Amino acid sequence: MKKISPFSSLAIWDYRLFLSGFFVSQMGSQMQAIAISWQMYEMTHSAVMLGLIGVVSFLPILFLSSVGGVLADTLNRKRLLMATQIFLALVALALALTTTLEAISPLLLFLFVAANFAAMAFFGPVRQSIIPDLIPKTHLMNAVSLNTLARQAAVIIGPAIAGFLIALYGVQSIYFFTSAAFLAMMLTILPLAIPPHRAAARASLSVHSFLEGVRFVKNSKIIFSTTLLDFFATFFGSATSLLPIFALDILQVDARGLGILYAATSAGAILAGLALSSLKHIEHQGRVILAAVSLYGLATIGFGLSRSFYLSLVLLALAGAGDMVSVILRNTIRHTLTPARLRGRMVGVNLLFAAGGPKLGDAEAGLLAAATSASASVIVGGIGTLVATLLVARALP
Repeated sequence: MKKISPFSSLAIWDYRLFLSGFFVSQMGSQMQAIAISWQMYEMTHSAVMLGLIGVVSFLPILFLSSVGGVLADTLNRKRLLMATQIFLALVALALALTTTLEAISPLLLFLFVAANFAAMAFFGPVRQSIIPDLIPKTHLMNAVSLNTLARQAAVIIGPAIAGFLIALYGVQSIYFFTSAAFLAMMLTILPLAIPPHRAAARASLSVHSFLEGVRFVKNSKIIFSTTLLDFFATFFGSATSLLPIFALDILQVDARGLGILYAATSAGAILAGLALSSLKHIEHQGRVILAAVSLYGLATIGFGLSRSFYLSLVLLALAGAGDMVSVILRNTIRHTLTPARLRGRMVGVNLLFAAGGPKLGDAEAGLLAAATSASASVIVGGIGTLVATLLVARALP
């Protein structure tokens, strides 16, 4: 495990600019997600409605991520990135205005969530596909680590700010900030020198191009097995949608406490990510991934059992650390094994599983919480994560 500077990729101007814009955009996204959950629970006081946010989030990913993957391998990627940010900014602005005018409703909130994730279905594949083009191959794991770290740092800072802004100025302040954050990322994309697709390698807008990406993922046992592991672990272990219930009803904290709960997961993730970003290579990556996902499952069970706010923070941090190690290693493996001409489609296919696991898991957690309790739902989910990890490890060693 040869060590390097944990920030070595930041020496590259284009990557540094790209990462800065992504961080601001992600901070807005995370703040918006908390505001939507808080607003929905305030309007309905229903665990089922919180879970349905996950379903509504996933449906656009289900139907559009494959199209987004093909477009990322076909169109001008810079223009595609900018178009998604403009659309996301408009959705956030619409949320802000309808909330300010008191014209918001659960149905309208669901429609805005669907529109937001429709844009994400195009943004995700194109964003991930350009990272290997901005840095040398020897810095790939470091760049993937920093990219994931930026997201997790946004999840720490965003929720912390969101909790105070909701308490002081209402949820509409979050939506106004988010709209500005998406526009800020668009401005950082403008100077980037993103290389165009080679004419001979450019995909066509066709079903054949999409199926080529599906076949690649299916036939690559390493990519396929890590994708399955990601889906089942996040499906069973996802407890994010229930955090408002834990904050208000179980741990008895306010919106600021909710923001800290969201941030705790990312605090653990950042510590783990900093450790990984300083390593140039890791041996036995499969075993490390399995251990990391197992830690995620065990910490999730502990969180479901906890009745202490501070113990809950520690357990969420451990879950975040396990998840971060798994995410960085899986993404590095995928980008290393995927040819440049298939990168967008590989990400598009993977996005179905990466987004589908936690989003469908939110729905499962909400429904189970309504039938039993929030604590029981989280505990069962953590056990399911451990069982799924064991089964995937045995089926695809």
